[in-house]
Amino acid sequence: MSHITPGRPPAVVRGGRISGGDVALQKKLNAEAPKIPHLFRRIAELFTPHRGALMLTVVLVLVGAALSVAPPLLTQRTFDDGLFPPGGHPDIARLAELVGLMIAVYIVSVLLGVWQTYLTSTVGNSVMGALRVRLFSHLQSMELSFFTRTKTGVIQSRLQNDVGGVASVLSNTVSGVVGNIVTVMAAFVAMLALNAQLTLIAVVLMPFLVIAQRRVGQVRARIATKTQESLSDMTAITQESLSVSGILLSKSFNRQPDEIEKYSAENRNLVKLQVRQAMSGQYFFALVSIFLSSIPAIVYLVSGWLLSGGVHGITAGTIVAFTTVQARLLFPLMAIMRVALDLQTSGALFARIFEYLDLRPAIADAPGAVPLPAASPRLGEIEFDGVTFRYPDARGEDRATLEDVSFRVEPGQYAAFVGPSGAGKTTVSYLIPRFYEASAGAVRFAGRDVRELERESLVGHIGIVSQETYLFHATIAENLRYAKAGATQDELEAAARAANIHETIMSFPDGYDTVVGERGYRLSGGEKQRIAIARVLLKDPEVLVLDEATSSLDTISERVVQKALDTAAHGRTTIAIAHRLSTVVGADVIYVVDHGRIVEHGTHAELLAAGGAYARLYLEQAGASPNGSRGGSAGAAARAEA
Repeated sequence: MSHITPGRPPAVVRGGRISGGDVALQKKLNAEAPKIPHLFRRIAELFTPHRGALMLTVVLVLVGAALSVAPPLLTQRTFDDGLFPPGGHPDIARLAELVGLMIAVYIVSVLLGVWQTYLTSTVGNSVMGALRVRLFSHLQSMELSFFTRTKTGVIQSRLQNDVGGVASVLSNTVSGVVGNIVTVMAAFVAMLALNAQLTLIAVVLMPFLVIAQRRVGQVRARIATKTQESLSDMTAITQESLSVSGILLSKSFNRQPDEIEKYSAENRNLVKLQVRQAMSGQYFFALVSIFLSSIPAIVYLVSGWLLSGGVHGITAGTIVAFTTVQARLLFPLMAIMRVALDLQTSGALFARIFEYLDLRPAIADAPGAVPLPAASPRLGEIEFDGVTFRYPDARGEDRATLEDVSFRVEPGQYAAFVGPSGAGKTTVSYLIPRFYEASAGAVRFAGRDVRELERESLVGHIGIVSQETYLFHATIAENLRYAKAGATQDELEAAARAANIHETIMSFPDGYDTVVGERGYRLSGGEKQRIAIARVLLKDPEVLVLDEATSSLDTISERVVQKALDTAAHGRTTIAIAHRLSTVVGADVIYVVDHGRIVEHGTHAELLAAGGAYARLYLEQAGASPNGSRGGSAGAAARAEA
């Protein structure tokens, strides 16, 4: 089975996954529809929950199809029995009876069509909605590395463009295929009943049309895949360029014209593909239309030739009825061919959808995984035992991000990890909640290997405050309640006070109902961080992970946020990933990470006295500031004195 994961352009395929940096190869692979075994069976299974509605739809279709051939037969009787009976004078009573019956058939057919449309629309849109939710739910279960190597716009394209692209097929396939096939078969039988010789003339070229239709369908499927790839690229460009960060970047460098040109170029490519997709098959359908539309004229010619040759049984009513039935073949037959083309075209889109659904999360609960006991005395204890880690897309010759790392943090202890950029500090914070899986060794939480624990239970005991605070485009209250959906207003305010942000929130005209804007851009960096801290406090975890939580703040904001962090860390196991050593001088233990290894550890005073890597880093940072240390917090100073 193909598992092509778009995102970071691939150059090498390992274990069914792509890594590397070849953009051209990525586009080529994405342009080829993945091969999904039993694709059409899996598409059919999507309709299983709607069996009852489908069966009723099929019944309505069959009845409607049967009724569709009644008018031509009634037309024959109208001509031969009502208008031109053997006696020569119209039979008004018989004519009125036949006309009334024809009108009744039309009324019933229309009502059945309305009911059928409602059922097919309901089923189709329900299936499409369920497919979209299923895909979204599956993506939620994917590991973090999937999202770090995949553009958000590409994921959005699968959810919106690909699922939306199969909407008409999901809504119309059953009624279109069943109804039109029955209509064609019924019309064919009626034509045979009217005159076998004329029927032969009408269907002689049908096999050639079927062969041509298959070839056209293959071309359209390829174009459809390329069109969806272009839509995916446009969605990614839109998502990146029109986000707040993207707009700020383009305005800062005056690159708006380049962004417009990039979007325009992809748009031109999409327009060309859409035109090709729209035009593919048009000549084929024009040929079919000409052929089917010309048949009545040919029937008139052949009828005249047969009558002049002395053939009996061909009446005016027979000719009119036959051409009427044949005309009713035109739209159903073309509709069947169009549905067949749509199925071939949408097969590529379904393949792209199932390709994502078939991706298996690299990190999932193991069979027999257990929840963490709520009252374990070791809750909050964290241990790394000989942990080595490589990122999934790392090349074989690359060194490991972490190599043979071992440490133990006791419940309630404040542990800091410091070191130069790229040393592997943040990776430590990713392995604790099992966002990534250790390549070797073991990560233990409360004395249990994290691979033996239910991830939901594990993450439920961990709170994370990162450098890049993410707030939803919603109110402050809604952002806080993301940690605890049923939190009361009093709980929100208590968490905000502990995070030193309540007074700031109340200074806003709308208070806790203030909308923060996309990614919280209406707030300052310090305000966003303190709201993020309040959100974690509302969760009330046993373990707090602080990943460079103050590194992007100015000195004043850093002190305010650091005070809130000290409050949040009180009584909890705290893992602080820090670049500024002044923020962790009061930690119970400081681990110095360099090139993926822990090179030394101890308290601030012990490490300074040792004169090693920590002392050098501390002196470098102190020398960069006129006042030496950048202050730290009251809590940190108290720890340092102790």
